[in-house]
Amino acid sequence: MNTHTHHHLQSDPRINFFDLQAPGWERNAAKNAYNLSRLDELRARLGLRPSIDVVEVGCGTGLVTGWLVNCVQPGRVLAVDFSPAMLAQAQAKRLAAEFRCLDICHEAPAAGAFDLAFCFQVFPHFRDQTAALRNLARALKPGGRLVVVHLVGRAQLNEFHRGLAEPVHQDRLPAPHEWPALLATAGLELVRCEDRADLFLVEAKCGWVNQKGRMQCDKDQ
Repeated sequence: MNTHTHHHLQSDPRINFFDLQAPGWERNAAKNAYNLSRLDELRARLGLRPSIDVVEVGCGTGLVTGWLVNCVQPGRVLAVDFSPAMLAQAQAKRLAAEFRCLDICHEAPAAGAFDLAFCFQVFPHFRDQTAALRNLARALKPGGRLVVVHLVGRAQLNEFHRGLAEPVHQDRLPAPHEWPALLATAGLELVRCEDRADLFLVEAKCGWVNQKGRMQCDKDQ
């Protein structure tokens, strides 16, 4: 990690918040098992299939990373997080994934490298959601997809965050009607948005077909 990136990481107070949460992050085994079971039920709808390359943004302690590896192998999984303490726990699992300490609001993991950007229960914590989406778009191959998923509805999630302490008490998941314009700023097109009591799901595609018939993303502009 270069000095410039390190400065940006430390400038977000959420880093320290999640570093402090890391030691007890996996203490609720029943909830962890439930989350993995729900995700497995959604596997086909999330477009997870063998041989695709995935970047998991906000991987935390790697609870979902191993499941992603199993879904897409022999495809590649890059798991990133801005919390060094969370990432250290993920790396200790010795999963068949690459791990990187990275702030998606500041930089893209790679340019045009991934079929899918997977954001599980993390999007509200992006301090600059527009910048995060631009970097996610840059990481995708032409026609690649972004998936934002929470196993609870938006209203309940936002209410839960309001009950927490700073710096996450104002972290917010945008309403369904806000997503098309938000995604468009990054060259992403909304495919679907579902918001119900037990699921919030956004799927978007990178780019659109321009006059030359070529898929165009934010990174091409």
